[in-house]
Amino acid sequence: MKIAPILLIAFVLQLCCISGLLHAQDAAKPAASIAWKSTTMDFGKIDQGKPVSAEFEFNNPSMVPLIISSVRPTCGCTIADYPKEPIQPGKTGKIAVTYNAAASGFFQKSIVVTTNATEGNTSLVIKGEVIAKKQ
Repeated sequence: MKIAPILLIAFVLQLCCISGLLHAQDAAKPAASIAWKSTTMDFGKIDQGKPVSAEFEFNNPSMVPLIISSVRPTCGCTIADYPKEPIQPGKTGKIAVTYNAAASGFFQKSIVVTTNATEGNTSLVIKGEVIAKKQ
């Protein structure tokens, strides 16, 4: 009868060790990363009705492929294009953004980039002032 509690304790300890090893293996897996050259573009003064574009360059300094799952501008006045294929370790990529400059005045727009990087979502920002057309 005294052997049963000892066996039970040994079994529980063994389960804890196996669980800890499995968790340690998951934590040791390499993760994707992203490094931006810049996350803000100031266009300064631009003419109304003349769209402007910018490219946001990034690289993948990690040891695993970087996957961009979505790039979402926060308004319909901005469009974005991004690489649909994984960015391999050590390689660079670009996200192209175009603002339509339809409305005059100051503007600041965000573009939300979602990836598998440990840094989480990134907000790219474009800003400037649209000068009204002279009538």
